Amino acid sequence: MRRDLSVLNVVALEVLKLQPMTMSDAPAKIYAIAYLMNMQGTMLSEAPWADTVGTHRHKNTSLDVATGRSRRKGKKHSIIKASKTRAAQALPRMLIKFDEPEQKMHYLPRTMDNWPWPRAINPYYKDISAQSDAWFHGFKAFNEKSQRRLASLAYPLATKEQLRTGCDLMNLFFIVDEYTDVEPAHVVREMVDIVIDALNNPDKPRPEGEILLGELTRQFWDRGRKTATPSAAMHMVESLTAYLNSCVEQAADRDNNRYRTVDEYLKNRRENVGIRPSFVPMALAMDFPDRVFHHPVIVELSIYIADLIILDNDIVSYNREQATGDDRHNILTIVMRQFGLDLDGALEWVAQYHEEVQTRFLDGLKRVPSWGGEIDKNMEVYINGLGNWPRCNDCWNFESGRYFGKKGPEFQKTRWVPLLPKVAELQDPAAKAKKENIVIPMFFDSVDTEEQTDT
Repeated sequence: MRRDLSVLNVVALEVLKLQPMTMSDAPAKIYAIAYLMNMQGTMLSEAPWADTVGTHRHKNTSLDVATGRSRRKGKKHSIIKASKTRAAQALPRMLIKFDEPEQKMHYLPRTMDNWPWPRAINPYYKDISAQSDAWFHGFKAFNEKSQRRLASLAYPLATKEQLRTGCDLMNLFFIVDEYTDVEPAHVVREMVDIVIDALNNPDKPRPEGEILLGELTRQFWDRGRKTATPSAAMHMVESLTAYLNSCVEQAADRDNNRYRTVDEYLKNRRENVGIRPSFVPMALAMDFPDRVFHHPVIVELSIYIADLIILDNDIVSYNREQATGDDRHNILTIVMRQFGLDLDGALEWVAQYHEEVQTRFLDGLKRVPSWGGEIDKNMEVYINGLGNWPRCNDCWNFESGRYFGKKGPEFQKTRWVPLLPKVAELQDPAAKAKKENIVIPMFFDSVDTEEQTDT
């Protein structure tokens, strides 16, 4: 049926009069702009409402984690960051199809646009990741390949041996994460005890019939410890043990239907996300004494990096988690619940908090003490590695296929992602994958087996 274009024009123009523009009405505005440009050939730069596209004025520049309230005002915060040119390029994809139900979209904030560390990848990536993948997939732990390049982005300066430890560690994280994500706390405790025992006894053969986590961990650390200094080896075991115990806490939260506050969540997630042990491969050949490695400023910087990674991970993983009913342990859900916000408001809150944490990290670099000699030289390399981690994590989120399949590069550019429908059968714990057949749920086209070219 033909529609009266003049009526549609009026509707589109009325939508554009909404002031001030909020995150919730931003999609409607861009749809309206798209419609008018498509129907009338209007130049975006000449439209009287052009300045409402590209920048969202945000009053709050400093958020109180406990209350969600601002501490100072007056800064322009970029949330909808599409430039006029980029908006025009995206228009054909954003036109409303009147004959189909409109699919709800959500906008992924550009949290890493101003981060000073560029994307880098280890030159040994293809050879070493292939070796690690062959070892890992020999255990037949997964039926998806989504963990291939993270270590190579995280450790661009590592030697082949150090990179192998990093690749194996990422694979270990994935299997622990996927196995423990679908089990109650008492079962997770049993799994974790097996992994901790294997980590502390890499020379001891694993019992016959034991869950494969034990042997996989034993092989990982039996190989990895041979390239580590004594202090680095101690830091790996120490940080991995803390990570594993935090997995039990997360399972208990699921069992008890517990929602944490933002502060509680970040404190737990800093261990649970696995970032502390992920820092160790950067220092495998470095002999940092505890007074250096655990110095308050170094610990503080590590926490800031962990928080940046947590926030970005939760932004991209929320879609899949809300679709499968597993979004309780996500900063967006917690912010919505604690501060009474909708999804757009929570995304805005998290983006603002992300910006603050970036500033704290960069300011903290000025307070790193000097220990002299080789320690200072190694610490400079280590801190540079810390700074690289948020960038590598952000790139991997879109490149790996874990969250967006083949559409990762497209979503990385446009930032508009369709909100996935609830999948009822995955909300029932009895229907979830068990430890014998772990599957990473994917809702988009699967990635190609050939990785994209790296330069």
